[in-house]
Amino acid sequence: MTTTSAPTTAITHIAQLVTNDPSLGEGPLGLIQDAAVVIDGDRIAWVGASSKAPATDNAVDAAGRAGIPGFVDSHSHLVFAGDRTEEFNARMSGRPYSAGGIRTTVAATRAATDGELEANLTRHLAEALRQGTTTFETKSGYGLTVEDEARALRIAAAHTDEVTFLGAHIVSPDYADDPAGYVDLVTGPMLDACAPHARWIDVFCEKGAFDGDQARAILTAGKARGLAPRVHANQLGHGPGVQIAVELGAASADHCTHLSPADIDALAQSDTVATLLPGAEFSTRAAWPDARPLLDAGATVALSTDCNPGSSFTSSMPFCIALAVRDMGMTPDEALWSATAGGARALRRTDVGRITPGARADLALLDAPSHVHLAYRPGVPLVSAVWHKGVLV
Repeated sequence: MTTTSAPTTAITHIAQLVTNDPSLGEGPLGLIQDAAVVIDGDRIAWVGASSKAPATDNAVDAAGRAGIPGFVDSHSHLVFAGDRTEEFNARMSGRPYSAGGIRTTVAATRAATDGELEANLTRHLAEALRQGTTTFETKSGYGLTVEDEARALRIAAAHTDEVTFLGAHIVSPDYADDPAGYVDLVTGPMLDACAPHARWIDVFCEKGAFDGDQARAILTAGKARGLAPRVHANQLGHGPGVQIAVELGAASADHCTHLSPADIDALAQSDTVATLLPGAEFSTRAAWPDARPLLDAGATVALSTDCNPGSSFTSSMPFCIALAVRDMGMTPDEALWSATAGGARALRRTDVGRITPGARADLALLDAPSHVHLAYRPGVPLVSAVWHKGVLV
């Protein structure tokens, strides 16, 4: 075990520990019964049976609770102002609503100060952390001007390394009559201003947003500036988004609600992760994505919240796990893996989403003897303790 100046901590008597490392335990989740984890600084130093745990400076008795890796939420939209309560209420009440959807949030976000946007972001991050999310990605996309997109990314980058430029969320209302002009703005001055603050570039490839040719041009321009692609793909209907994601080597194709056999095969034969976002289907009463064909074909699947004020206003990964098990054909083991290791794959990270020596010390204890309770007891706040970068938060 490596030694540092930081005190070491052993968490012992974990009833069932999910490591996501098959070399450490049973099955794909690498399950260890009556387990212990040793934290040294911000890293996992040792994992094994409680009876074999080495001596440490501090000790925490898990008292028969389950342990899981911190959740990795690889898709969210957290830099925004306002909410869309009226829109949601109308939709759930069967009434037509035409207040403008994303454009409503764009107007509120443009009007907000930097301080207001950051306060809203940090509030939702704290909310997610309490529920076990220790790694998150978030996007711009509610500014749609050069200045507003760049400031959204600057604000996000102060809180996460996983920042995504989504100037291509919708065509800006300022360019309603000139979508080609907006694509030129996104791939030119907006990209110039935003690239220094982002790791990823994303595009909403969908009817009513950006078509296949526009999406390809935007993502290709982003790649040329050093940004790695991700794609909002095949959410509202069949379209070219998944195929473009695979063609361009995107880290993930997100939503994947409407897939053809060719789309499933393309994902299974590639390194592009299929990220499923059940909160969106829950909040819009849309058809659920079906994880089963993807998993059976060998595709890598991630689960994320899609936390945003319009179509999925939840920061709860446990809630999304319960939805995936109940309505999307996933087993509890598959859903938990997808919400941790799957999310890490979607971010091309190897240091998070698992509890194994050398990984970042991100983990949660559940007020339950098994991770299965996340789906078995939906809506119950089971996360009782969270370590983030080795610190009990």
